[in-house]
This record gives sequence, C-alpha cells and structure tokens, in this order.
Amino acid sequence: MKIFSKNELNNYQLSLTYDDISLVPTDISRIKSRAEASTKVKFLDKDFNLPVLSSPMDSVTGIEMAEALSDLGCLGILNRFNMTLDEFIKRQNEFKKVNAVSISLTADESSIAELAEHVDIICIDTANANNLSVLKKCEEVKTKFKVKVIVGNIAHGKSLKDLVNAGADAVRIGIGGGSVCTTSVQTGIGIGQVSSLLNVLFIRDDEKLDIELIADGGIKNPGDVAKAIALGADSVMLGRMLAGTRETPGEVIKYNDQLWKKYRGSASFGVKLKNEFIEGEETMVPYKGTVKNVIDAISDGLKSAMSYMNCLNIDELRNTETFAALSNSSFLERLPKK
Repeated sequence: MKIFSKNELNNYQLSLTYDDISLVPTDISRIKSRAEASTKVKFLDKDFNLPVLSSPMDSVTGIEMAEALSDLGCLGILNRFNMTLDEFIKRQNEFKKVNAVSISLTADESSIAELAEHVDIICIDTANANNLSVLKKCEEVKTKFKVKVIVGNIAHGKSLKDLVNAGADAVRIGIGGGSVCTTSVQTGIGIGQVSSLLNVLFIRDDEKLDIELIADGGIKNPGDVAKAIALGADSVMLGRMLAGTRETPGEVIKYNDQLWKKYRGSASFGVKLKNEFIEGEETMVPYKGTVKNVIDAISDGLKSAMSYMNCLNIDELRNTETFAALSNSSFLERLPKK
C-alpha cells in the first residue's frame, strides 16, 4: 500500500472526498491519553477551544446556537434570514456572545456600519466567491470597517489571490458538498472536498497568501473533522452535524413516535419562498438534544485522532503527511456493522 503525502493527494488523478482517504499513523505516539491533546486554536485573531464554526443557514444558526457555541469555545455565524440587520442592531445588547454575522451582497453601507460596531466578524454569504460583486463587497467592508471578513465559497484556488487582495481574511472551501446542496447536480459544478481543500492550500502556501481556510461541506462525523484539519484546514464549518439540536431554530416535531427538526439548504425553496432556480433541498433530521453533545463528540474524536497521529496540538495535526487512498470496499469495511 502506498502512503500518500498532501502533495501526492493534490496531484491524484481523480477528485477525492473524505470517504476516499484515511489518516495513517506511522509514528510511535508519545501521547498516553487523548486528554493530553489540545484542540485549542487561534482563528481570525480569536481564541477557540475547537476549530468549529456553524454554517450561517437559517435552520442551523440563530441567536441561541451562536450563543451556545460561544459558551463551548466555538464560533456560530448568525444567519442573515433569522433576523434583519436592523432588528439585530436594535437588540444587540441582548446578544453579547454573538460576534459573527452573515450578510448578503445587497446589505447597505449604513447597516454594515452599525453592525461593525457590535461584531468582530462578518461573513459575506454567497454560493460563489468567484464573482466581481463579492470582491467589491469585501473590499468595501474591509476598507471602511474594522472587522474580519469571511467570503465563500470556492472549489479551486485560482481566484484566491484576488480574494486576498480584496481584503478577505478567511475563505469557505467547497461547492456542492453539503448534504442538502444540489449545486453539483443542478449545475455540474464542484469537486471533492479533499481535492478542493488541498488545491487551495497549496496555492495559498506557494503564493504566500495571508488567508485562513475553512473546510465547508461534506463533513459527516468527527473523523471527517480530523481529516479536514490534517489536510490543512484552519477550521471546519458544520451544517448537518449541528442540525437537529435543541439550539437550532425551529420546533421539535414528533412523527412516527420519533422526534425531528427541519434542515434545509440556504438556496432551498423554503428559504427563497418563491419560484426561482433552487440549489438546495429540505429534509428532516432526528432530534439530537443539546448541541453540547455534538461538540463533545467532535472534541473527543479529534483528540483521539491526534493521539493516534502523535499530535499534541492542532498545528502538529495540520502537518500530517501520511494518508491512504481507499477503495470502495476498504471504505465499507471500516463502517460499523449492525
């Protein structure tokens, strides 16, 4: 079996996603217990216990989710559909723990100005960052206001320098990989998340660009979080993994003696509420209880991966250079059997 480096995976002949690879421990680990591994990170000049962000989707991140994630040492990006900018600004004193908000390309300057007085991070929430309007909005925000700006999404790093020149501090990587995203099916756009992430990583490093990378989409379990970080992501953005928790917007629904909550893509009909081109689906996910349960599971899984890989901290995990490419049978063999 061949052990692949990041560079070799980046040059692999096929587009790869998380199910196509695994981490391979090759060193004798000096870590006695996973409790010794530290998942603390600095992201956008802020300290976090875990490199996890919530997706700014209306069925994932409202005020309650953003505040809960803040308490857990993560970052919640408040969805722009849950509350207008004016409503948020008026009630901001109630939301002291909310420091990241998403905005649309059409957000006006006066609203952004007021918003910038209350939050540290603004996410320009679009499906395609390879767009002149995104570059102009990013430059406008960075020129006029003292905030960090996240842009996205991209599937390839060719436009990364343009985004950096426009002032972007972080970029969301991944198009079509979300569980309720139908962009690839509808448009034919997108490549595997592993290949997307590595392509952007190598362009950033080769051109010495100052921008942080967010792996966004396709993450289904704590193992995928570990893979994304080992591949070089500075943080991961989660949608479905956080969906269905108590803190997500929406009511708990009882159906067939089981509890559920709604989960939908940002470009679904339920969000747009009008008959136009749809690139997202709407579904129900099982109710999971408090989001702390999910975050604790991610933390435990990530720390266990770090102990296997002989990594005491996240920076060491990001330097991983030992991966396996999996056959379909190899992937299936690793799944729990019922």
